[in-house]
Amino acid sequence: MRITHFVSLITFNIHFPLSTSIHYPLLALMSKNYYDILGIEKSASETDIKQAYRKLSKQWHPDKHKGDKTAESKFKEINEAYEVIGNPKRRQQYDAYGSAGGPGGGGGQGFGGFDFSGFQQGDMGDLGDIFSSFFGGGAGGRGRQSNNRGSDLQVRISIEFAEVVSGASKNIAIEKIVSCKDCSGTGAQGGSVKTCSDCSGTGQVTRTAQSFFGVVQQSVQCEKCKGSGKIPEKPCSTCSGEGVKREKTELNLDIPPGIDDGQTLRVSGQGNAGKQGGKAGDLYVIVHVITDNRFMRDGNDIRSDVHISVVDAVLGTEISVPTVHGNVTLKIPAGTQAAQVMRLKSKGVPQLNSSRLGDHFVTVRVDVPKKLTREQKKLFEELKKVDRG
Repeated sequence: MRITHFVSLITFNIHFPLSTSIHYPLLALMSKNYYDILGIEKSASETDIKQAYRKLSKQWHPDKHKGDKTAESKFKEINEAYEVIGNPKRRQQYDAYGSAGGPGGGGGQGFGGFDFSGFQQGDMGDLGDIFSSFFGGGAGGRGRQSNNRGSDLQVRISIEFAEVVSGASKNIAIEKIVSCKDCSGTGAQGGSVKTCSDCSGTGQVTRTAQSFFGVVQQSVQCEKCKGSGKIPEKPCSTCSGEGVKREKTELNLDIPPGIDDGQTLRVSGQGNAGKQGGKAGDLYVIVHVITDNRFMRDGNDIRSDVHISVVDAVLGTEISVPTVHGNVTLKIPAGTQAAQVMRLKSKGVPQLNSSRLGDHFVTVRVDVPKKLTREQKKLFEELKKVDRG
């Protein structure tokens, strides 16, 4: 049984600046384990990682679980894990520091390997969600405008199999929430704002609650100004003070060569705009590769079949073979056996984010005629006599 969360009691008094102060034992939760998410060992090879990702992404693909938010969340988590440990450089940082962000985030390590770096930044992570339940769900300790961040969007696009090799530029039209141009996203008519009276411009208010942890004080985002510390003197008439409105937008997406069916691209800042100048969410693009019946993809390699006659198998010949890079002449040597596999080097699919190409493997199928002409039958009978000679 794999243990994905470990709970430990720490009996220190720990104070979290601008977020939460705890005067009682604290539950410490480990951060995500990307290896566990993909179901592999830390020593897994790049091939093992890629195979695990492909298997899980197909298993949890949203198209197979329409309307299932749990599956959608699992699919995003799988892609998040692969984005880190599927990239050699980011994997090295993750293995060394417990995150993909490098040593800057590792200053909070201690107490048996738990990572408190997020607490030092005022970010409670999973623990903040626990504390928020004591205060009726109010957000806390995540800085100004955390609740103003726009939501993420998800779209699906289809590309041709050939575009996996060359990459593609796709124009898509989506309806999303954008910043209001009339008030520049401030939500204030003419841009005129005033200090919020509830938080005195700090963007935060302090709440105190009694819990099984003891007395917990938490600085939470001000609901009136949504953490900005400012409110409009007069709400914008176009967006009713929200700072955003919904409209159709066209985007140009660059699909990198080597993309695989079911993989997801994240386009930072292209989700819904945040209210009153808040940060925009991200756009997740799920790529579907249209099947080409001539080819079967195997990682970065391509596999296909060619059919030749018995005579060509015996005597040898040259044939034209379709590849994802165009037709290639393949020499069939004399005495080629049925189901023999031949390799066309560097005629496969590019490795994602690399110039390296896979290979194309051609399986030779020898077609034995079911019906022979009189002349053909005569020649085969003579060959039979010679063979038995």
